[in-house]
Amino acid sequence: MNIELYLSQSIAQTVNKLFGLNIQVSEVVLQKTKKEFEGDFTLVTFPYIKAAKASPEKTGEMIGQELLQTNTDLATFNVVKGFLNLSFTSSFWLKQLQIITHSPQYGFKAPLSTGKRIMLEYSSPNTNKPLHLGHIRNNLLGYSVANIIQTQGHEVIKVNLVNDRGIHICKSMIAWKLFGNGETPQSSGIKGDHLVGKYYVEFDKAYKQQVQALIEKGVSKEEAEKQAPIMQQTQDLLRLWEAGDKDTLELWKTMNGWVYDGFAISYKQLGVEFDKTYYESNTYLLGKEVVQEGLNKGVFYKKENGSVAIDLTADKLDEKIILRSDGTSVYITQDIGTAIERYKEFPGISQMIYTVGNEQDYHFKVLFKILEKLGHNWAKECYHLSYGMVELPEGKMKSREGTVVDADDLMHEMIVTAKETTTELGKVEGFTEAELEDLYQTIGLGALKYFILKVDPKKKMLFDPKESIDFNGHTGPFIQYTHARIKSILRKYNQDTQAIVIDNSLELHEKEREIIKMIYNFSKTLEDAAETYNPAVVANYVYDLTKLFNQFYTECPILKEEHEPVKQLRIKLSETTAQIINSGMKCLGIKVPERM
Repeated sequence: MNIELYLSQSIAQTVNKLFGLNIQVSEVVLQKTKKEFEGDFTLVTFPYIKAAKASPEKTGEMIGQELLQTNTDLATFNVVKGFLNLSFTSSFWLKQLQIITHSPQYGFKAPLSTGKRIMLEYSSPNTNKPLHLGHIRNNLLGYSVANIIQTQGHEVIKVNLVNDRGIHICKSMIAWKLFGNGETPQSSGIKGDHLVGKYYVEFDKAYKQQVQALIEKGVSKEEAEKQAPIMQQTQDLLRLWEAGDKDTLELWKTMNGWVYDGFAISYKQLGVEFDKTYYESNTYLLGKEVVQEGLNKGVFYKKENGSVAIDLTADKLDEKIILRSDGTSVYITQDIGTAIERYKEFPGISQMIYTVGNEQDYHFKVLFKILEKLGHNWAKECYHLSYGMVELPEGKMKSREGTVVDADDLMHEMIVTAKETTTELGKVEGFTEAELEDLYQTIGLGALKYFILKVDPKKKMLFDPKESIDFNGHTGPFIQYTHARIKSILRKYNQDTQAIVIDNSLELHEKEREIIKMIYNFSKTLEDAAETYNPAVVANYVYDLTKLFNQFYTECPILKEEHEPVKQLRIKLSETTAQIINSGMKCLGIKVPERM
């Protein structure tokens, strides 16, 4: 039941009757009552004072009195200045709880019910290094937004675009050729993506040494960076790759294969997946044919040096080169071609979402505007899911210098920290060794995911591993522990909760009422999170619900409650709270344990 709509209908009928108006239900503006006032919903009375020929307070009194007489679900009202605060009866809220308890997937719309098809791109790693902390935010954000959008009945196609070609890939390749001595993941025992990343760092070390040596010989810094032998060898390797040289392609495939094997392990542990993976080596030429189409339409123009550009100054953007003077494409050319290709490959896509850091904000404004000018109406629905960088207490990270926080190392550290913290708190009794290992992984990764997802994506964030695993803070483990506590209560109750029939004549305790209201709001929370592409909306809702349950647990006896109908209500309320916590955390890709 949509309570806001139900109440709005009642209010519209009331003000039309009282004041001779003809307002529509959609014109009624309701708000949730602020915490400092008594009430469930609030109506602003100012729009009706002219017709009522009364003060805002008097107008509120008139509407409130009439509503109480005509709507038996309303218990009381109060007027504070021009605000009419309305409270529903305990019976009304208990009926809502019954409806929710009979909906195992409460808040979730039927799968694929809207017919809307959305493609969501995330991860987008490079094959010259392992995933790092920045990739973790990208993956968690993209995966959780996909989950949340699916709750609204939309089809979501999750895709990854791997940057597997170019000069940076060749840097790892040339360093391996020069310093590798045939080393492989098997011979070294090093995970494939880590091994390739090691040679990316080796390249940077050798390059800096060579540049410095040339500078000491009197060569300018700018020239030294061009003349460094290892850089020239890398550029030669890139030319061989582009020319299709057999040996170069063989090495490229081998080293990329190592990386993909490594990525697969990281993705599995992080708990993310894709429906399709695109590779830049297959897509980088896409878009070149679009250039001619754009020239024919007059969208693009040729410059004197032979390059092709578009002037977007009228759209408050700059001139953008689409094709270099030597005929080679630039990054945006590929993105134009890939976007068009995806719409051909997956007919009926209504929206494409790109999960990419906020340093690319301008790039996507240009991309979407170019696609629009080329006549692709769907471009107006494309969306850049922009997010801020993740920093550590120590500062920023740099891949080529090897100072990046590696994703695998961080996940391992979180699991180890979870083990230490759980053991210190004495929460390990009665578990087998295998169950404990699973619990540590659940807590450690839950802590990592929740700490990152509770922050609005647009904000830059500071990740503190120790703070993220606090069992009493605004953290994943706090939520997980509360879920396990509820499950423990239900086990001790040891009766069939499905047989419970809630007594609608009960008067609700303040905390019981608050929990039912918050549980009811889960559906709206998912809608808001999907509309704003913001998992933090769900993360913070689940935390607030968890915090509220702990207050309820302190103030309201559950298993020790002597009045059986009240005990059964509280058991049902606890069970439903656990169900909503589980559903919300699942949207975030976080597991909640049955025991802790």
